[in-house]
Amino acid sequence: MADLVTGEAVALDIRVARLASRACAVLLDLLLQLVLLNIVVYVTAMTSLVADDAWTVGLTLLGVVAVIVGYPCAFETLSRGRTLGKMAVGLRVVGDDGGPVRFRQALVRALAGFVEFWVFYGSPALITSFCNQRGKRLGDLFAGTIVIQERVPASALLGPVAVMPPQLAWWARNLELSMLSDELAMTARQYLSRFWELLPEVRDSLGQRIASQVVAVVSPPPPPGVRPEILLSAVLAERRHREELRLAERRARRMRRFGLPAWGAAPAPVPAMAMAGPAPYGPPRQGPPAPPPFSAPQPGQPRFLPPNDYGAGPYQNVLNAPRPPAPYPAGPGGGPPPQGPPQGY
Repeated sequence: MADLVTGEAVALDIRVARLASRACAVLLDLLLQLVLLNIVVYVTAMTSLVADDAWTVGLTLLGVVAVIVGYPCAFETLSRGRTLGKMAVGLRVVGDDGGPVRFRQALVRALAGFVEFWVFYGSPALITSFCNQRGKRLGDLFAGTIVIQERVPASALLGPVAVMPPQLAWWARNLELSMLSDELAMTARQYLSRFWELLPEVRDSLGQRIASQVVAVVSPPPPPGVRPEILLSAVLAERRHREELRLAERRARRMRRFGLPAWGAAPAPVPAMAMAGPAPYGPPRQGPPAPPPFSAPQPGQPRFLPPNDYGAGPYQNVLNAPRPPAPYPAGPGGGPPPQGPPQGY
């Protein structure tokens, strides 16, 4: 992991691509370029039958430059930092500020790559990557770029992130979500999935911004004093619940059309953040909500879960306080009963 400061002066933790994955991407690109070079040489050699040697040499040089320099430059510019090899491995080239790679940066990387890989057989890139903390090669140093690992495990991408907080179930049950776009919902989901990887001040400011956009397109307005991550979790959980019901009804109609017994609704997935209290869609709670019994996050799979060294936040007084042993075995929530209301609502 490495710190990256975006153009909005937001410090993020990024996963820098490892040397092994970068080497696999480079080998795939080099193999593809060698195949293209053989095709170019064969085609330009055929022009010698109908043209003089000057045309043949010129077309050969043009084709070689287009394959060695134009291929990585064009792909990284048009696909926002990915060649075919990087797509296969799950890597992406971004600027040092986290923005997409520009044409000038891609061109500098391609020209430096010709010297590193085609002239010195990758030795300068290997030595520089070992000496640099971020694993940069000479092309990255000259262009001001960095290669990151953008592919996440399928469980982290498709697994549940948001669940229904019991204290907001009565409010979310009557929400109007038709104006909530898929793009805004995906932004909120990505925020929750990386919630515990952000700095506390960035986490709060970004959450307030996304929550204000969501509140502007849903109705009725939420209760006062709800933290943005809890609000977003309620909205996304209700949206997912309605989508599951819609899909279950469609499946039941399809089964009845073919004369088969209709299946029941699909069981709800196991939530990534278990909330304490009554069932998600039970009667509304009275008084301040109880804090959720958090469980430890799995390495490499971010969830809406606090790390072991959880510091300042809405549950600091609960998570940092000693807990008595549970009077009964731990249930699906993954911990003992809550000790008191959280701070920050």
